[in-house]
Formats: sequence, structure tokens, C-alpha cells
Amino acid sequence: MSKEIELKIYSIASSLTESIIFLDEADGIRILPIWIGPAEAQAIAIKMSGYPSPRPMTHDLIFSMLSALKCSVKKILLSEIIDNTYYAKIFISGPQGDFEIDSRPSDAIALAVRFGCPIMVREEIFLKTQSLNKPISEDEVHSFKKELENLKPTDFFKRKKEGEDE
Repeated sequence: MSKEIELKIYSIASSLTESIIFLDEADGIRILPIWIGPAEAQAIAIKMSGYPSPRPMTHDLIFSMLSALKCSVKKILLSEIIDNTYYAKIFISGPQGDFEIDSRPSDAIALAVRFGCPIMVREEIFLKTQSLNKPISEDEVHSFKKELENLKPTDFFKRKKEGEDE
């Protein structure tokens, strides 16, 4: 079994048609960008902001259902990347035992922020995709945030292909 690395949400960048969640290596320098739907980005951002939703959103409903069944999410794992598509697993513990469920990463992350559980990634995902490095100085942070605002999926995959040609 490969090594699992804990990630934290670094930031979310959204437009009307696409969103990117940036997950940063908790004890390292790498940032993993994942394109997700705007609705899922909103579900993650709303929960992180602490803004109370007047009606339960889908992920809030799942949280309530699992909690009512005395289950909890112990961790989520970004388990694979195939053809630039990420796959995830949700690890659930409850009265009937422990089990895992396949999931889209965005849905798994939305549940992770609701349950307050770790977001993990398999080490080999960092080897299969391009990651970014965390900025260190204040100037680097400022220019990095500006670059993130203008980043599009096509830019990222273009960079990956250029890097492969070297």
C-alpha cells in the first residue's frame, strides 16, 4: 500500500463555469489543484465560511443522515488519477463497522469539511500529475494568488505537457 499524505484546503478559485480547489500538503511544499464544479466549490466554501444555509444543501443532508445513523466520516482519500480525472474514497465508521464508498473528490471534500476529518492523498498521485509549490515570502504569496486567479484548466494541462517534453 502506498504512503498517504495529509492535505489541507489552501484556497478555492471559482468562475461561473469552473472552479479549482487547491489542496496543500500539510507537512510539505506541494499544492495539488483539482478542477471541480461550481456547485461543489460553493458547498465547500459555504461550510468553511461558517455561513448558515437557510435550508440544508445536499452535503448537509448527507451529513445529517450519516449522523442520525450514528456514522461518521473518518477520512477521505484521493485514491487515483486516470486520464486527468481524480477518484476518491470516503471512509465511514458506524455501528455496523467500517466501510468505504467511491466518490468524486469534490463530494468527498465537502463531507470532510462537515465532519472535520482528514483529507488524504496517495503519494503516487503527486507523481502522476503536476503540482505547484507553496509560496514562501509575502511577495511570492501575492504573485501566486494573482496567478491562481487567472489559471484555467487548459493552462495547467499545457504546462504539464511542456514539462513532459523536457
